[in-house]
Amino acid sequence: MNFSEIYLPLILLMLATGLIGGVLAGLMGIGGGIVIVPVLDFALGFIGVDADVRMHVAVATSLATIIPTSLSSSRAHYRRGAVDFSLVRQWGPAIFAGAALGSWIAARVDSSALAAIFAGVALLVAIKMILPLEKIQLADRVPGGASGVICPGIIGVISTMMGIGGGALNVTALTIFNVPIHRAVGTSAFFGLLIAVPGTIGFMITGIGHPLLPPGSVGFVNVIGFAILSPATFVAAPFGARIAHALSQRQLSMIFGGFLLIVAVRMLYRIFMP
Repeated sequence: MNFSEIYLPLILLMLATGLIGGVLAGLMGIGGGIVIVPVLDFALGFIGVDADVRMHVAVATSLATIIPTSLSSSRAHYRRGAVDFSLVRQWGPAIFAGAALGSWIAARVDSSALAAIFAGVALLVAIKMILPLEKIQLADRVPGGASGVICPGIIGVISTMMGIGGGALNVTALTIFNVPIHRAVGTSAFFGLLIAVPGTIGFMITGIGHPLLPPGSVGFVNVIGFAILSPATFVAAPFGARIAHALSQRQLSMIFGGFLLIVAVRMLYRIFMP
């Protein structure tokens, strides 16, 4: 096959993924990674990247694209007064530290383990968001003390290992702690930046010199994929934020949960039917 037969479909697929991921980033307070990771995993397999590093490259590259996406999405939510900076000060440091630790752990496990974590967490969050459980809460407010460090720290670790901005986990956790979903979505968009920056740097460092990496990679981050995905997600994110504020809390929860359910099933298929 010539260049256009191999790479043109890949480029178009990444561009479409970036646009969809950007809209979803603004709509649900996610960094777009929960869309980008499974599609990148498929696309990298399409061009022959070894299965042993495919998921690592997808996760790391997704995190890199979340940096500009989170900037765009959080700015759009900030303009609507939906970013709670008291929550940012409370959870931000633990999320940042957890993200750095997560990239170190992810570099030392195989692709199937990363895929299993991705699918399992996405499925649990989907069930919570689809079912009418808005009134079920663990507390009347976001906890402080040790719980206020452990919870966001775990979110940072898991999010980095999934290649996501943490919106899927942060929105769920914050709503359980009685934070209104629109404020949870807006604040989690900002948290995406605190996850993506240390996570991306960690994957770049831990992947240096790996013999199976595709061309154009800096550590596990593929610069070619980043260059295509980032502009698309950055441009599309504000449109998603506009849609989010036109929806009711229940509508937003159903959309969020339904999408995560589809992603979880797709990733489970990737594990059991490689």
